[in-house]
Amino acid sequence: MNGGSGDMTLAFELAALKELAHPDEVFTDARQWSEYVGVISEQPTYVVTNFCRKHRIRQDFFSGPRSREESLANVMAQFDTDRHVLVGTEDADADLAEEAGWEYLAVEDAAEAADWQLGESESPDALPEEEQRDDWP
Repeated sequence: MNGGSGDMTLAFELAALKELAHPDEVFTDARQWSEYVGVISEQPTYVVTNFCRKHRIRQDFFSGPRSREESLANVMAQFDTDRHVLVGTEDADADLAEEAGWEYLAVEDAAEAADWQLGESESPDALPEEEQRDDWP
């Protein structure tokens, strides 16, 4: 995927991110050739937020308290790029992308094209003590 259009919005289904060994590195890499990168999910907002915080992922957008369909429509309306691509894990994700006017890419194909490692998500090392927060729920 390297060398692709910089004028692209890339959305990961949370399940797809969980299939990547180093989701934080994937986001860093994707930012090299994508204008906006974020996460969508049917899961409650706190689940997505906790996953992203745990893996030190800074997302440009996330689904929030709305359906994946609404999320894709809102992201497309908010981020006017030439391409909108959804990375997912199942046929339902491909159907969703098609209905929303997005391109679909299976996480396995994305990983192969971008040299991302598939596998259970590994948490980065614990935050240094000075960066840890004890006010987080």
